[in-house]
Amino acid sequence: MNVLIIGNGGREHAIAWSASNSTLVETVYIAPGNDGMAGLGVCLGLESTDHDALVQFAIQSDIGLVIVGPEIPLLEGLVDRFELEEIPVFGPRKEAAILEGSKSFAKELMHQYSIPTAVSKTFTEFEAAASYVRAEGAPIVIKADGLAAGKGVTVALTEEEAIGALHHILVDHGFGEAGAKVVIEEYLDGEELSLMAFVNGTTVVPMVPAQDHKRAYDGDKGPNTGGMGAYSPVPQFSDHDVEEAVRMILQPTANAMVKEGRSFTGVLYAGLMMTAHGPKVIEFNARFGDPETQVVLPRLESDLIDVMLRVLNGKPVQLEWKKEAVVGVVHASVGYPQGYAKGVVIEGIEEAAKEGLVFHAGTKQSSSKWKTNGGRVLLVAGTGETIETAQQHAYQVSEQITSEGLFYRKDIAHKALQSI
Repeated sequence: MNVLIIGNGGREHAIAWSASNSTLVETVYIAPGNDGMAGLGVCLGLESTDHDALVQFAIQSDIGLVIVGPEIPLLEGLVDRFELEEIPVFGPRKEAAILEGSKSFAKELMHQYSIPTAVSKTFTEFEAAASYVRAEGAPIVIKADGLAAGKGVTVALTEEEAIGALHHILVDHGFGEAGAKVVIEEYLDGEELSLMAFVNGTTVVPMVPAQDHKRAYDGDKGPNTGGMGAYSPVPQFSDHDVEEAVRMILQPTANAMVKEGRSFTGVLYAGLMMTAHGPKVIEFNARFGDPETQVVLPRLESDLIDVMLRVLNGKPVQLEWKKEAVVGVVHASVGYPQGYAKGVVIEGIEEAAKEGLVFHAGTKQSSSKWKTNGGRVLLVAGTGETIETAQQHAYQVSEQITSEGLFYRKDIAHKALQSI
């Protein structure tokens, strides 16, 4: 069959890479894709916002499955459009994607169905929110309600920092409509875990867990980003810990969405805090995580397209996973997550790709040279029998890539190595 993947980032590169390895797939189309994906399929000049053109292309090109990567098309109802034309599509409808699109909705759902999460309160007015922070004290977590490209969360260690974050969101309108409301949460102590699952209604098929690194710099210092690297497996947590998270969080959430008339189909991502009192939800995403996808899919032995079709059609699924570990290191533009330059030359990508996996997120090819074209530019993934050997491999491959416009963390997977 022909497969259409919507999106142009590193996550979509990893999905396209997996799809291109499927025995069920004839041609992979990516809309819009990026220059680094060109060898895996056909990159189209169609933006993910152009729903009419995407649906028309799918009809004309006999697309057997559409996979929607990013969150914005999901919240704009792209899945609903494909379903209207009876085109098989893997992703949640608009009414279900709200689980990611509104943190206050997700919080209300969790409280209603007793799904473990941090105590929280939602505000629309600065003064009321600031008074709440002063009453609760720090540390405390401030979140813009809507989508903010992974940058709408402040883990405030002081009251001043928390109130500054509130001012940025509610008074300065730093995130526009996404900041019309803020969710203020208690600070949870523990270690984070990313757990994704293939879902259709009440069917939940969990993937292997991963852990990502949100802070920009080594030692988990600096501002929050969309993710500076990830690894899988996560040896700090046992199979029992993961099974508990599925039983207490993923399955009840899927069940709750069905009861609410918002049945979820697609990838449900739970960002968890593994606390002394068990797993608690930090956030939900309504799609594959980025950069977690780039370290989870290389471990998937099963055929990704077969898995998705089975989940869509209500057939039994048994996932097979490679035992090897994967460590992924994000190469980001200098200055990210704030302002950064574009068009800086990158050397060594082809050499690196011969030695490891290189997923493109923000690159452009111009005059036969690779150049930076985004905040997170590349993810280099290394594999190995252990986390330690996979980490060594990832950094050996990373050293092949040089650019004055890039930086990367040197300590991805450090928590795993400390736990061994």
